Amino acid sequence: MQELLKSDFYYDLPEELIAQDPLSDRSSSRLMHIDRNTGEVTHHIFRDIKQFLRKGDCLVLNNTKVIPARLLGHREGTGGAVEVLLLKRKEKDLWETLVRPGKKCKPGAKLEFGDGLLKAEVMEVVDDGNRIVRFTYDGIFEEVLDTLGEMPLPPYITHKLQDKNRYQTVYAKYEGSAAAPTAGLHFTPELLKEVEEMGVKLCYVTLHVGLGTFRPVKEDNLINHHMHSEFYQVTSEAADMINRTKEEGGRVICVGTTSCRTIESAADVSGKVVAGSEDTDIFIYPGYTFKVMDGLITNFHLPESTLIMLVSAFAGREHVLSAYDEAVKERYRFFSFGDACILI
Repeated sequence: MQELLKSDFYYDLPEELIAQDPLSDRSSSRLMHIDRNTGEVTHHIFRDIKQFLRKGDCLVLNNTKVIPARLLGHREGTGGAVEVLLLKRKEKDLWETLVRPGKKCKPGAKLEFGDGLLKAEVMEVVDDGNRIVRFTYDGIFEEVLDTLGEMPLPPYITHKLQDKNRYQTVYAKYEGSAAAPTAGLHFTPELLKEVEEMGVKLCYVTLHVGLGTFRPVKEDNLINHHMHSEFYQVTSEAADMINRTKEEGGRVICVGTTSCRTIESAADVSGKVVAGSEDTDIFIYPGYTFKVMDGLITNFHLPESTLIMLVSAFAGREHVLSAYDEAVKERYRFFSFGDACILI
């Protein structure tokens, strides 16, 4: 197979098509259907998703919950402004973080947030310049974070989010993500109930989304790109539901690239999903053979991102780029708060 380059996944996106705010009704966003075999596209509204599902299918949803992981404070002593983004909990009060400005925050640096309600010390610098930070506070960390933290919106969203819950799925349950699994933002409780009443199984897995999801691919040749690892968990109930769906001839349709990466990571060589919890750094790009997923519901992704590479692995690069050109022409809304597509 010929080598794949980052530039193979570029498309031209006018900045005004990047959605800055969520729609008032989650399920009223647009939905593009992309036939993964022919590349043919049709245009719909998200709540019409039911016409692409059938009895016996299984929808796989990521029930991770975004934590208000962005902390704005200052350095003790100098008073210089500092921003800390929580990436991964190492142990109770020890977190791997992204700190800006990094140069001013060497090991031993002390930081303060919310008039001293929360304090931190930089313990060490690890890979990629991330910092291990130890927090001190009175009370319960999650409650302090809820008071002081902001939702860590992607860098391309410049508007302030009015309602924190709009960057959570309605089924978010287990805290730990630095970003939302955004394909799920389109579902309302009512729509999920209607889907279930059709005889479609709802299966919940957990993958805590890290900021690696927004990290640009720096290597020109994809083979040299290394994904950041993310924690996932698949319960025995979820594994059984997915495996039974396949055995009975139903389709496994992932809501979002994170659900896809979870079940593909959890599958053995025969395509059986195995229950368990692990870290995964799976990188899916064209040439990958899918072991479990039969369909994908996802948003429109950044040019040259690992996410558009995953979608291209599933539906073919030419089909995907052609559909994205059509989405630009039809003025679809892009990225986290934008519109969705279903590839099936």
